[in-house]
Formats: sequence, structure tokens, C-alpha cells
Amino acid sequence: MEIEILKKEKTPENVIAHSKAVYKKAMIIASNFENANKDLIKQGALLHDIGRSKTHGIHHAVEGAKIVKEYGYPKEVQNIVERHIGAGLSEDEAIKLGLPKKSYIPQTIEEKIVAHADNLLSGTKEVDIDFDIAKWKRKIDEPEENIKRLIELNDELIKPFEED
Repeated sequence: MEIEILKKEKTPENVIAHSKAVYKKAMIIASNFENANKDLIKQGALLHDIGRSKTHGIHHAVEGAKIVKEYGYPKEVQNIVERHIGAGLSEDEAIKLGLPKKSYIPQTIEEKIVAHADNLLSGTKEVDIDFDIAKWKRKIDEPEENIKRLIELNDELIKPFEED
């Protein structure tokens, strides 16, 4: 159903391929968390970039949340879509980037898993956290807080399950 919605919204094919890859990565991460709602993760992962059907800028998360709301998805899915940028954005960071004034930091395990699965993919290619840190250093002024959250997210979701 989510793929049909992405197509109906004229989401670019490369974004759909990326969303499928994020879904697969998110489910791998989620397999380590019994309490994670896999249905929410699936919906959120597949729809996280639906806002790119309207804009490829930072506003795609806010636009995406509006779109999934119009399709009747619950607030939990809307939040996954809205809070998936990096490891989230604080209220101050959001204001600096021209987003509506609020916190976009992932709160639930499902929000965190989808956001971090997205962090670990560039298109459909898996990347590591160092790649993402370098990306944030290029994208925003004063990226320290965002990078700190990114490392904390990785430490929470990935590190405990890495093989030595």
C-alpha cells in the first residue's frame, strides 16, 4: 500500500528505491528490539521521504508528515516522517533552517530506528556513521549538537549489537 501511495504522489523512482532500502535496514535494526512496533517501522520507513514528491529541501519531512496525515496514517507514522532528518533537529536548529518552531528529535524507538536506518544509507548504498558525520559538517553551520545526537543514536541502536 505504501509503495502505491508513493507512486500516486509522484515520488521519484530513486527516492522509492531509497525508501525500500531504508525499510530493509530498519527491519534489520528493529530485529534487535522486541518492543519495537514493526508495522509502524515499515510504514514510516517506506513513507519517510514522501515529502520529496514536493521538495528535496529540508522541508521534505514537514511536507511528508502533512501528506501521510491526509492519507489517514496515525500520529505515530506522521512523527516518524517528520522527525527522520539526521538524528533529529532541536527547536533552535529547526528555526535556523527555516522549519516551523518545534523539536524534530526522534522520541520513540520506531522514530529512532527509521531515522538511523536513513542515516546509514546514501541512496541505496549502505554507508557508515563517519560518512553521515561528514555530510552534516558540510550541510549545516555548527553541526556539533546534531553530530552528538547522531553518535548517541548509533551507540543506542547499532553498537551494542556489533560483532567484535
